[in-house]
Amino acid sequence: MEERIKDTIGIISISPLLVFLAIYTTSSIICGDFYAASIIVSFLAACLYAITIFKGKSIEERFAVLARGAAKEDIMTMILIFILAGAFAATAKQMGAIEATVNLTLSLVPMKMMLCGMFIASCFVSLSIGTSVGTIAALTPIACGIASETGMSLPLMVAVIIGGSYFGDNLSFISDTTIMATKTQGCRLKDKFRYNLKIALPAAIITLVLYLIAGTEVTATATHREINHLLIIPYIYILVSAICGLNVMMLLSTGTILAGVIGILNEKLTLTEWSSAMNTGIMGMSELIIVTLLAGGMIEVMKETGGIEYLKSKLTRRISTRTGAEMSIAGLVVLTDFCTANNTIAILTTGPLAREISVIYNIDPRRTASILDTFSCFAQSIIPYGAQMLIAAGLASVSPLEIIPYLYYPFILGIVAFLYIIFRHEK
Repeated sequence: MEERIKDTIGIISISPLLVFLAIYTTSSIICGDFYAASIIVSFLAACLYAITIFKGKSIEERFAVLARGAAKEDIMTMILIFILAGAFAATAKQMGAIEATVNLTLSLVPMKMMLCGMFIASCFVSLSIGTSVGTIAALTPIACGIASETGMSLPLMVAVIIGGSYFGDNLSFISDTTIMATKTQGCRLKDKFRYNLKIALPAAIITLVLYLIAGTEVTATATHREINHLLIIPYIYILVSAICGLNVMMLLSTGTILAGVIGILNEKLTLTEWSSAMNTGIMGMSELIIVTLLAGGMIEVMKETGGIEYLKSKLTRRISTRTGAEMSIAGLVVLTDFCTANNTIAILTTGPLAREISVIYNIDPRRTASILDTFSCFAQSIIPYGAQMLIAAGLASVSPLEIIPYLYYPFILGIVAFLYIIFRHEK
Protein backbone atom coordinates (compact mmCIF):
# COMPACT_ATOMS: atom_id res chain seq x y z
CA MET A 1 0.00 0.00 0.00
CA GLU A 2 2.84 2.38 0.87
CA GLU A 3 4.49 1.63 -2.47
CA ARG A 4 1.25 2.36 -4.33
CA ILE A 5 0.88 5.68 -2.52
CA LYS A 6 4.44 6.63 -3.47
CA ASP A 7 3.76 5.67 -7.09
CA THR A 8 0.55 7.73 -7.12
CA ILE A 9 2.31 10.79 -5.72
CA GLY A 10 5.19 10.27 -8.16
CA ILE A 11 2.90 9.97 -11.19
CA ILE A 12 1.06 13.14 -10.16
CA SER A 13 4.41 14.93 -9.79
CA ILE A 14 5.55 14.01 -13.33
CA SER A 15 2.09 14.43 -14.83
CA PRO A 16 2.86 17.95 -16.20
CA LEU A 17 5.32 16.33 -18.61
CA LEU A 18 2.75 13.67 -19.51
CA VAL A 19 0.10 16.37 -20.01
CA PHE A 20 2.41 18.26 -22.36
CA LEU A 21 3.18 15.14 -24.41
CA ALA A 22 -0.50 14.16 -24.51
CA ILE A 23 -1.75 17.60 -25.59
CA TYR A 24 0.93 18.11 -28.21
CA THR A 25 0.74 14.59 -29.65
CA THR A 26 -3.07 14.45 -29.69
CA SER A 27 -3.51 17.89 -31.25
CA SER A 28 -0.87 17.09 -33.86
CA ILE A 29 -2.62 13.86 -34.80
CA ILE A 30 -5.97 15.63 -35.02
CA CYS A 31 -4.46 18.34 -37.23
CA GLY A 32 -2.63 15.74 -39.28
CA ASP A 33 0.54 17.82 -38.94
CA PHE A 34 3.01 17.91 -36.05
CA TYR A 35 3.82 21.53 -36.89
CA ALA A 36 0.26 22.80 -37.15
CA ALA A 37 -0.17 22.26 -33.42
CA SER A 38 1.49 24.88 -31.22
CA ILE A 39 4.23 23.54 -28.98
CA ILE A 40 4.13 26.83 -27.04
CA VAL A 41 0.43 26.41 -26.21
CA SER A 42 1.05 22.80 -25.19
CA PHE A 43 3.83 23.84 -22.79
CA LEU A 44 1.73 26.73 -21.46
CA ALA A 45 -1.15 24.36 -20.72
CA ALA A 46 1.25 21.96 -18.99
CA CYS A 47 2.67 24.80 -16.88
CA LEU A 48 -0.79 25.95 -15.78
CA TYR A 49 -1.68 22.36 -14.97
CA ALA A 50 1.54 22.04 -12.94
CA ILE A 51 0.57 25.11 -10.90
CA THR A 52 -2.89 23.64 -10.29
CA ILE A 53 -1.64 20.33 -8.86
CA PHE A 54 1.16 21.98 -6.84
CA LYS A 55 -0.21 21.64 -3.30
CA GLY A 56 0.99 23.08 -0.02
CA LYS A 57 1.83 26.57 -1.28
CA SER A 58 -0.11 29.69 -2.15
CA ILE A 59 -0.76 30.66 -5.77
CA GLU A 60 1.91 33.37 -5.50
CA GLU A 61 4.46 30.89 -4.19
CA ARG A 62 3.63 28.38 -6.94
CA PHE A 63 4.16 30.97 -9.66
CA ALA A 64 7.37 32.02 -7.91
CA VAL A 65 8.70 28.46 -8.29
CA LEU A 66 7.71 28.49 -11.97
CA ALA A 67 9.43 31.85 -12.49
CA ARG A 68 12.52 30.70 -10.61
CA GLY A 69 12.90 27.76 -12.98
CA ALA A 70 12.46 29.97 -16.05
CA ALA A 71 14.94 32.55 -14.76
CA LYS A 72 17.77 30.17 -13.89
CA GLU A 73 21.21 31.22 -15.07
CA ASP A 74 21.53 28.28 -17.46
CA ILE A 75 18.16 29.05 -19.06
CA MET A 76 18.93 32.74 -19.52
CA THR A 77 22.39 31.93 -20.91
CA MET A 78 20.85 29.58 -23.46
CA ILE A 79 18.36 32.24 -24.51
CA LEU A 80 21.09 34.82 -25.05
CA ILE A 81 23.05 32.30 -27.12
CA PHE A 82 19.95 31.55 -29.21
CA ILE A 83 19.52 35.27 -29.90
CA LEU A 84 23.14 35.67 -31.00
CA ALA A 85 23.03 32.45 -33.07
CA GLY A 86 19.93 33.68 -34.90
CA ALA A 87 21.61 37.01 -35.67
CA PHE A 88 24.76 35.33 -37.02
CA ALA A 89 22.99 32.70 -39.12
CA ALA A 90 20.70 35.27 -40.77
CA THR A 91 23.58 37.68 -41.44
CA ALA A 92 25.73 34.96 -42.98
CA LYS A 93 22.88 33.84 -45.21
CA GLN A 94 21.99 37.37 -46.31
CA MET A 95 25.57 38.24 -47.29
CA GLY A 96 25.91 35.10 -49.45
CA ALA A 97 28.20 32.96 -47.32
CA ILE A 98 26.11 29.80 -47.79
CA GLU A 99 26.04 30.06 -51.57
CA ALA A 100 29.78 30.77 -51.71
CA THR A 101 30.55 27.79 -49.50
CA VAL A 102 28.48 25.43 -51.62
CA ASN A 103 29.93 26.71 -54.88
CA LEU A 104 33.45 26.24 -53.58
CA THR A 105 32.70 22.65 -52.60
CA LEU A 106 31.12 21.84 -55.97
CA SER A 107 34.03 23.38 -57.87
CA LEU A 108 36.49 21.15 -56.05
CA VAL A 109 34.58 17.88 -56.36
CA PRO A 110 34.44 15.69 -59.54
CA MET A 111 30.95 14.65 -60.64
CA LYS A 112 31.68 10.99 -59.93
CA MET A 113 32.06 12.05 -56.32
CA MET A 114 29.03 14.35 -56.36
CA LEU A 115 27.18 12.41 -53.66
CA CYS A 116 30.27 12.70 -51.49
CA GLY A 117 30.63 16.35 -52.43
CA MET A 118 27.06 17.25 -51.55
CA PHE A 119 27.35 15.33 -48.28
CA ILE A 120 30.57 17.17 -47.41
CA ALA A 121 29.02 20.52 -48.40
CA SER A 122 25.98 19.79 -46.23
CA CYS A 123 28.24 18.75 -43.34
CA PHE A 124 30.34 21.89 -43.63
CA VAL A 125 27.43 24.30 -43.95
CA SER A 126 25.49 22.77 -41.05
CA LEU A 127 28.65 22.65 -38.93
CA SER A 128 29.17 26.34 -39.65
CA ILE A 129 25.64 27.68 -39.21
CA GLY A 130 24.52 25.19 -36.55
CA THR A 131 21.10 24.37 -37.98
CA SER A 132 19.85 21.38 -39.93
CA VAL A 133 16.72 23.27 -41.02
CA GLY A 134 18.74 26.14 -42.51
CA THR A 135 21.10 23.74 -44.25
CA ILE A 136 18.27 21.74 -45.78
CA ALA A 137 16.44 24.87 -46.92
CA ALA A 138 19.61 26.21 -48.54
CA LEU A 139 20.98 23.06 -50.21
CA THR A 140 17.92 21.01 -51.17
CA PRO A 141 17.14 23.18 -54.24
CA ILE A 142 20.76 22.72 -55.38
CA ALA A 143 20.53 18.97 -54.80
CA CYS A 144 17.34 18.84 -56.86
CA GLY A 145 19.06 20.65 -59.73
CA ILE A 146 22.04 18.30 -59.62
CA ALA A 147 19.73 15.27 -59.56
CA SER A 148 17.96 16.58 -62.64
CA GLU A 149 21.26 17.31 -64.39
CA THR A 150 22.95 13.99 -63.59
CA GLY A 151 19.97 11.62 -63.64
CA MET A 152 20.61 10.59 -60.03
CA SER A 153 17.77 9.50 -57.78
CA LEU A 154 16.06 12.60 -56.38
CA PRO A 155 15.13 11.00 -53.01
CA LEU A 156 18.75 9.84 -52.69
CA MET A 157 20.12 13.35 -53.33
CA VAL A 158 17.70 14.86 -50.82
CA ALA A 159 18.64 12.20 -48.25
CA VAL A 160 22.31 13.12 -48.73
CA ILE A 161 21.53 16.71 -47.73
CA ILE A 162 19.45 15.64 -44.73
CA GLY A 163 22.20 13.31 -43.50
CA GLY A 164 24.90 15.95 -43.81
CA SER A 165 22.73 18.54 -42.11
CA TYR A 166 22.52 16.35 -39.01
CA PHE A 167 26.29 15.89 -38.94
CA GLY A 168 26.59 19.62 -38.28
CA ASP A 169 23.50 19.82 -36.10
CA ASN A 170 25.09 17.19 -33.87
CA LEU A 171 28.56 18.76 -33.75
CA SER A 172 28.30 22.50 -34.37
CA PHE A 173 29.31 24.83 -31.56
CA ILE A 174 26.35 27.09 -32.34
CA SER A 175 23.72 24.38 -32.77
CA ASP A 176 20.83 24.74 -30.32
CA THR A 177 21.03 21.00 -29.56
CA THR A 178 24.73 21.29 -28.71
CA ILE A 179 24.11 24.35 -26.55
CA MET A 180 21.18 22.68 -24.80
CA ALA A 181 23.04 19.40 -24.21
CA THR A 182 26.15 21.05 -22.78
CA LYS A 183 24.24 23.49 -20.60
CA THR A 184 21.97 20.83 -19.09
CA GLN A 185 24.98 18.61 -18.33
CA GLY A 186 27.33 21.37 -17.20
CA CYS A 187 30.21 20.78 -19.61
CA ARG A 188 32.10 22.85 -22.18
CA LEU A 189 31.22 22.96 -25.87
CA LYS A 190 34.65 21.93 -27.10
CA ASP A 191 34.81 18.95 -24.72
CA LYS A 192 31.43 17.66 -25.85
CA PHE A 193 32.59 18.19 -29.47
CA ARG A 194 35.55 15.86 -28.91
CA TYR A 195 33.33 13.16 -27.44
CA ASN A 196 30.77 13.56 -30.24
CA LEU A 197 33.47 13.32 -32.90
CA LYS A 198 34.23 9.76 -31.75
CA ILE A 199 30.71 8.82 -32.87
CA ALA A 200 29.97 11.17 -35.76
CA LEU A 201 33.29 10.91 -37.63
CA PRO A 202 33.27 7.09 -38.06
CA ALA A 203 29.61 7.28 -39.15
CA ALA A 204 30.45 10.01 -41.68
CA ILE A 205 33.43 8.05 -43.07
CA ILE A 206 31.30 4.91 -43.56
CA THR A 207 28.62 7.02 -45.24
CA LEU A 208 31.17 8.62 -47.58
CA VAL A 209 32.37 5.18 -48.66
CA LEU A 210 28.81 4.17 -49.50
CA TYR A 211 28.23 7.40 -51.44
CA LEU A 212 31.52 6.94 -53.28
CA ILE A 213 30.40 3.51 -54.44
CA ALA A 214 26.95 4.78 -55.41
CA GLY A 215 28.38 7.69 -57.42
CA THR A 216 30.75 5.73 -59.66
CA GLU A 217 28.21 5.51 -62.51
CA VAL A 218 27.66 9.29 -62.82
CA THR A 219 28.84 10.62 -66.20
CA ALA A 220 27.61 14.26 -66.21
CA THR A 221 29.95 17.25 -65.89
CA ALA A 222 29.72 20.05 -63.36
CA THR A 223 28.75 23.63 -64.18
CA HIS A 224 31.40 26.16 -63.18
CA ARG A 225 30.19 28.84 -60.79
CA GLU A 226 31.80 32.10 -59.74
CA ILE A 227 33.10 31.99 -56.17
CA ASN A 228 33.79 34.92 -53.85
CA HIS A 229 36.20 33.40 -51.36
CA LEU A 230 35.92 36.37 -49.00
CA LEU A 231 32.32 35.41 -48.22
CA ILE A 232 33.47 32.12 -46.69
CA ILE A 233 35.63 33.85 -44.05
CA PRO A 234 32.86 34.15 -41.38
CA TYR A 235 32.32 30.39 -41.38
CA ILE A 236 36.04 29.68 -41.19
CA TYR A 237 36.33 32.18 -38.33
CA ILE A 238 33.48 30.51 -36.44
CA LEU A 239 34.99 27.04 -36.81
CA VAL A 240 38.57 27.99 -35.95
CA SER A 241 37.65 30.27 -33.03
CA ALA A 242 35.24 27.74 -31.56
CA ILE A 243 37.81 24.95 -31.71
CA CYS A 244 40.30 27.28 -30.01
CA GLY A 245 37.84 27.67 -27.14
CA LEU A 246 36.57 31.23 -27.60
CA ASN A 247 33.52 31.94 -25.42
CA VAL A 248 30.42 31.08 -27.45
CA MET A 249 28.72 34.44 -26.90
CA MET A 250 31.86 36.34 -27.86
CA LEU A 251 32.24 33.97 -30.80
CA LEU A 252 28.75 34.65 -32.13
CA SER A 253 28.94 38.39 -31.49
CA THR A 254 32.25 38.85 -33.29
CA GLY A 255 31.21 36.41 -36.03
CA THR A 256 28.08 38.44 -36.73
CA ILE A 257 30.08 41.67 -36.88
CA LEU A 258 32.66 40.07 -39.19
CA ALA A 259 29.96 38.70 -41.52
CA GLY A 260 28.19 42.07 -41.62
CA VAL A 261 31.34 44.05 -42.33
CA ILE A 262 32.45 41.67 -45.11
CA GLY A 263 28.95 41.79 -46.59
CA ILE A 264 28.96 45.61 -46.63
CA LEU A 265 32.48 45.84 -48.08
CA ASN A 266 31.47 43.41 -50.84
CA GLU A 267 28.24 45.33 -51.45
CA LYS A 268 26.16 42.31 -50.50
CA LEU A 269 24.55 44.17 -47.62
CA THR A 270 23.63 47.66 -46.52
CA LEU A 271 23.42 48.69 -42.87
CA THR A 272 19.63 48.59 -43.12
CA GLU A 273 19.63 45.11 -44.69
CA TRP A 274 22.08 43.88 -42.08
CA SER A 275 19.87 45.17 -39.27
CA SER A 276 16.81 43.61 -40.91
CA ALA A 277 18.59 40.27 -41.36
CA MET A 278 19.63 40.15 -37.70
CA ASN A 279 16.10 41.01 -36.61
CA THR A 280 14.71 38.24 -38.80
CA GLY A 281 17.20 35.73 -37.41
CA ILE A 282 16.47 36.69 -33.81
CA MET A 283 12.71 36.58 -34.32
CA GLY A 284 13.14 33.16 -35.89
CA MET A 285 14.38 31.99 -32.47
CA SER A 286 11.35 33.40 -30.63
CA GLU A 287 9.43 30.12 -30.42
CA LEU A 288 12.47 28.28 -29.09
CA ILE A 289 13.09 31.05 -26.53
CA ILE A 290 9.50 30.97 -25.24
CA VAL A 291 9.47 27.18 -25.07
CA THR A 292 12.79 27.21 -23.20
CA LEU A 293 11.34 29.56 -20.57
CA LEU A 294 8.15 27.53 -20.14
CA ALA A 295 9.96 24.19 -20.06
CA GLY A 296 12.45 25.51 -17.50
CA GLY A 297 9.59 26.62 -15.26
CA MET A 298 7.67 23.36 -15.67
CA ILE A 299 10.72 21.24 -14.85
CA GLU A 300 11.38 23.34 -11.74
CA VAL A 301 7.83 22.67 -10.51
CA MET A 302 8.28 18.95 -11.18
CA LYS A 303 11.52 19.05 -9.24
CA GLU A 304 9.92 20.92 -6.33
CA THR A 305 7.08 18.36 -6.08
CA GLY A 306 9.43 15.37 -6.28
CA GLY A 307 8.71 14.39 -9.87
CA ILE A 308 12.33 14.41 -11.03
CA GLU A 309 13.35 12.28 -8.06
CA TYR A 310 10.52 9.83 -8.81
CA LEU A 311 11.51 9.52 -12.48
CA LYS A 312 15.11 9.03 -11.48
CA SER A 313 14.23 6.22 -9.08
CA LYS A 314 11.96 4.49 -11.61
CA LEU A 315 14.43 4.69 -14.47
CA THR A 316 17.35 3.53 -12.36
CA ARG A 317 15.53 0.82 -10.39
CA ARG A 318 16.52 -2.00 -12.75
CA ILE A 319 19.77 -0.43 -13.88
CA SER A 320 22.81 -2.18 -12.46
CA THR A 321 25.56 -0.92 -14.77
CA ARG A 322 26.79 2.31 -16.30
CA THR A 323 25.95 0.91 -19.73
CA GLY A 324 22.35 0.38 -18.65
CA ALA A 325 22.20 3.95 -17.36
CA GLU A 326 23.48 5.31 -20.67
CA MET A 327 20.99 3.19 -22.60
CA SER A 328 18.16 4.55 -20.45
CA ILE A 329 19.26 8.12 -21.22
CA ALA A 330 19.38 7.35 -24.93
CA GLY A 331 15.96 5.67 -24.88
CA LEU A 332 14.40 8.53 -22.92
CA VAL A 333 15.56 11.24 -25.34
CA VAL A 334 14.55 9.18 -28.39
CA LEU A 335 11.05 8.56 -26.99
CA THR A 336 10.62 12.24 -26.12
CA ASP A 337 11.74 13.29 -29.59
CA PHE A 338 9.26 10.90 -31.23
CA CYS A 339 6.52 12.54 -29.16
CA THR A 340 7.56 16.17 -29.69
CA ALA A 341 9.19 16.01 -33.15
CA ASN A 342 11.77 18.49 -31.84
CA ASN A 343 15.25 17.35 -30.83
CA THR A 344 16.05 20.56 -28.95
CA ILE A 345 12.93 20.27 -26.82
CA ALA A 346 13.68 16.58 -26.25
CA ILE A 347 17.10 17.48 -24.83
CA LEU A 348 15.71 20.36 -22.77
CA THR A 349 13.02 18.13 -21.28
CA THR A 350 15.17 15.08 -20.53
CA GLY A 351 18.47 16.87 -19.79
CA PRO A 352 17.94 17.47 -16.05
CA LEU A 353 16.95 13.84 -15.49
CA ALA A 354 19.89 12.62 -17.58
CA ARG A 355 22.20 14.67 -15.38
CA GLU A 356 20.77 13.09 -12.24
CA ILE A 357 21.29 9.60 -13.66
CA SER A 358 24.83 10.51 -14.71
CA VAL A 359 25.71 11.60 -11.20
CA ILE A 360 24.39 8.36 -9.70
CA TYR A 361 26.33 6.15 -12.13
CA ASN A 362 29.41 8.37 -12.37
CA ILE A 363 29.05 9.05 -16.09
CA ASP A 364 31.21 11.82 -17.51
CA PRO A 365 28.91 14.80 -18.26
CA ARG A 366 30.66 15.25 -21.61
CA ARG A 367 29.70 11.71 -22.54
CA THR A 368 26.12 12.24 -21.37
CA ALA A 369 25.83 15.43 -23.43
CA SER A 370 27.14 13.55 -26.45
CA ILE A 371 24.64 10.72 -25.98
CA LEU A 372 21.74 13.15 -25.58
CA ASP A 373 22.65 15.15 -28.67
CA THR A 374 23.48 12.17 -30.88
CA PHE A 375 20.37 10.12 -30.13
CA SER A 376 18.08 13.15 -30.36
CA CYS A 377 19.51 13.91 -33.81
CA PHE A 378 19.11 10.27 -34.83
CA ALA A 379 15.47 10.23 -33.75
CA GLN A 380 14.66 13.58 -35.34
CA SER A 381 16.22 12.64 -38.66
CA ILE A 382 14.20 9.46 -39.26
CA ILE A 383 10.69 10.59 -38.27
CA PRO A 384 8.61 11.46 -41.38
CA TYR A 385 6.81 14.28 -39.55
CA GLY A 386 9.93 16.16 -38.45
CA ALA A 387 10.37 19.74 -39.63
CA GLN A 388 13.58 18.93 -41.47
CA MET A 389 12.04 16.02 -43.35
CA LEU A 390 8.91 17.98 -44.25
CA ILE A 391 10.91 20.95 -45.54
CA ALA A 392 13.15 18.72 -47.67
CA ALA A 393 10.22 16.72 -49.02
CA GLY A 394 8.29 19.89 -49.82
CA LEU A 395 11.19 21.54 -51.65
CA ALA A 396 11.86 18.38 -53.68
CA SER A 397 8.18 17.47 -54.21
CA VAL A 398 8.71 13.91 -52.99
CA SER A 399 7.19 11.91 -50.14
CA PRO A 400 9.12 11.65 -46.85
CA LEU A 401 8.64 7.89 -47.07
CA GLU A 402 10.61 7.91 -50.34
CA ILE A 403 13.53 9.65 -48.64
CA ILE A 404 13.78 7.57 -45.45
CA PRO A 405 15.32 4.42 -47.06
CA TYR A 406 18.24 6.52 -48.33
CA LEU A 407 19.09 8.12 -44.97
CA TYR A 408 22.41 6.31 -44.72
CA TYR A 409 24.14 8.68 -42.30
CA PRO A 410 21.37 8.93 -39.68
CA PHE A 411 20.93 5.15 -39.47
CA ILE A 412 24.68 4.55 -39.38
CA LEU A 413 25.00 7.27 -36.71
CA GLY A 414 22.41 5.48 -34.58
CA ILE A 415 24.20 2.15 -34.95
CA VAL A 416 27.63 3.64 -34.16
CA ALA A 417 26.20 5.49 -31.13
CA PHE A 418 24.63 2.26 -29.85
CA LEU A 419 27.92 0.39 -30.25
CA TYR A 420 29.72 3.29 -28.56
CA ILE A 421 27.58 2.78 -25.45
CA ILE A 422 27.94 -1.01 -25.50
CA PHE A 423 31.66 -1.33 -26.11
CA ARG A 424 33.40 1.96 -25.27
CA HIS A 425 33.80 1.95 -21.50
CA GLU A 426 35.58 4.83 -19.83
CA LYS A 427 36.78 5.24 -16.26
